[in-house]
Parts: sequence; C-alpha cells; structure tokens
Amino acid sequence: MTLAEWKSVFRGFVLEQTAVDAAHDLAHIQRVVQNATRFAQAEQADLNVVIPAAWLHDCVIVPKDSPQRPYASRLAADTAVQFLRQQDYPAQYLDAIAHAIAAHSFSAGIPPQTIEAKVVQDADRIDAIGAIGIARAFAVGGALQRPLYHPDDPFCRQRPPDDFAATVDHFYTKLFKLEESMQTAAARREAQKRTRFMRDYLAQLAEEIGSISKIEPIFWEDAD
Repeated sequence: MTLAEWKSVFRGFVLEQTAVDAAHDLAHIQRVVQNATRFAQAEQADLNVVIPAAWLHDCVIVPKDSPQRPYASRLAADTAVQFLRQQDYPAQYLDAIAHAIAAHSFSAGIPPQTIEAKVVQDADRIDAIGAIGIARAFAVGGALQRPLYHPDDPFCRQRPPDDFAATVDHFYTKLFKLEESMQTAAARREAQKRTRFMRDYLAQLAEEIGSISKIEPIFWEDAD
C-alpha cells in the first residue's frame, strides 16, 4: 500500500474512537496531520513515521482533569502500535512511530529524540495556540465547567496562574510557553505569529472587561 492508501486506514481507525471534547476531534487530528506534513517536508523527515504518528497521536484520550493524564500519550503509542501491527504496517517504522506519539504530549514531558518526533510534537503544539488554540482552550474549559476568567484577577497579576481557576489562566500555565518549546524552524515561525495573535486577544479581552477589572494583561515572560 502507498502512504496515501494508508491514510484512509488511519482515518477509519480515528473515526472509531470517541472524542472526549471538541478540542480533540477529527478536525484536530486533520490539522495536526496537515501541519506535520508541512513541517516534515521542510525538515526532510520520514513521512512513513510522521503521517501515522500524526493520525494516531490521540487514539487514546484521557480527560484533562484526570490523574492519568500524563500517561495518555504512552497509552496512545501502545494502542497505535497494536493497531498498526494488526494492519501489517511496515514493522521497521513501528518503534519510531511509538516514540513520536509518546513524546508529543506536553504533560508527559518526554523529550523527542528524532526529527520525526519533533515534527509531530510541533504539529500538535501549534494547534494549541493562535485562533484555533483559543477556541480549543475555551471548548475544554467549558466542558470542565471552568469560568472564562478569574473575576478579581483575570490576568494573574496578584496570584499564580491555575488551570482549575479559569480558562484564561491556561494562557499562562501553558499556551505562552509553547513558542519556546518548538523544535523545528517552520514551527517556530508559525508559533511567533500565533503567539502575537493571542497577546492581541488578551489585550482586547482586557479592554472589553474593563468595567469589571482595570488590570492589564501580562504575558509569560513578564510572569516569571
């Protein structure tokens, strides 16, 4: 089978899985595959590893508020390899695919050791920032019934950011950190653009909630 033919197999498997929330649905997978393909071509990474890893990276989803969350990517790697073996995917790629899936997760903290793993990690993380990242953050926050922002300190001026307190806090606990974590040049360029958009968004948010709070937004490098 060609890689193009394999893509329909991967997509079919993904469709059998149940998304936990709107931030981890088929559309997210498709965006990750698209970005992973672009980054892989720029880095001359092996698409035989990158494409299946991108399609299957979220084949096991653990809710954000679960204590098992840090293990989700390892579980996904195991499940993906089992599926690929059943489908007779070329065995020489399986270890690299498993590593790329396991290392993609922010919460797992597994350093990517190959260019393919770096590409998949970047492709997943780039989807967490910018306009789509904002949409996904509020989708998850809504599913977890978290407030949009802290009523007394929306931009974490007088308190440490806390994901459990409000969705805007997630910008400070994770989203503004992602630009510096990008592994490939193409992803870093894209992350810079998307991070600027998020800064502009918080500045606009500060203006719109000015009747509630006069606090100006701060950004990650100011929060150390």
